[in-house]
Amino acid sequence: MTRYIDIQRIAAHLKDAQDKVHQVATITSQEPAFDVATAYEVADIVHQTRLTQGAAAAGRKIGFTNAAMWARYGVEEPVWGHMYDSSIVYLSDSQGECSLARFTEPKIEPEIALHFHKAPPEDADIAALVDCIDWIAPAFEIVQSHYPGWQFKAADAVADGGLHGMLFVGEPASLAALGSAALEQLATCNVTLRCDGAVRETGKGSNALGNPLSAMAHLIAVIAKQVIQRPIQANEIVTTGTLTAAFPVSAGEAWDMELGGIALRGIRLKFSA
Repeated sequence: MTRYIDIQRIAAHLKDAQDKVHQVATITSQEPAFDVATAYEVADIVHQTRLTQGAAAAGRKIGFTNAAMWARYGVEEPVWGHMYDSSIVYLSDSQGECSLARFTEPKIEPEIALHFHKAPPEDADIAALVDCIDWIAPAFEIVQSHYPGWQFKAADAVADGGLHGMLFVGEPASLAALGSAALEQLATCNVTLRCDGAVRETGKGSNALGNPLSAMAHLIAVIAKQVIQRPIQANEIVTTGTLTAAFPVSAGEAWDMELGGIALRGIRLKFSA
């Protein structure tokens, strides 16, 4: 007999952990049958509750687009989660500060964010995507785990909002202004991630499923196949996945990302308790 999974209870449990900034046991450890499809149902319940309580949906995050990280976190494909106006910060002069008080086991990820001036079609290929995107920008996503030690399965990550904490967006650049080489530059650009001036890792645009636009096309295809469909809308911002490993952050540190091979200005973020 198939065990009944109380998704309403799980959603309330996870939302409470998110709101009160504490950690819980993984859902999969308590419900072995809990899978990714069910996890998206849970995440949608949390999302709808937040909207009812006054949150404004502002975009999506794509997680685990770097296949090198899949084995480490027990995932087999990228996942996605919602972002809100309260979790997106547009940096002034490409610099900002972030308090860690609202996160559990936070980590930092350098990413490329895309902004849509119109909704992409469900069958969007790369060319169709380019027509829907008005600007791109460098970004730091702060991710977090409400499961101790970052030990979880893919379904747990999905249910926990794709592990989204906050997104800090740097200076935007018009996609059209990059010209015909934009697609190639998004794949071949490089990023240097530093903490307090010391290089932690270097990465490249192709770490996001070969190209940040490929990661975006993948997200659209995934959403189109899901039972609960939440298509990308005009004015949404989507962050396309980390270009390096995710690194733990601590109060007092200053992190910066420098990009090469593409006309995007680097960003800097300082952390406080």
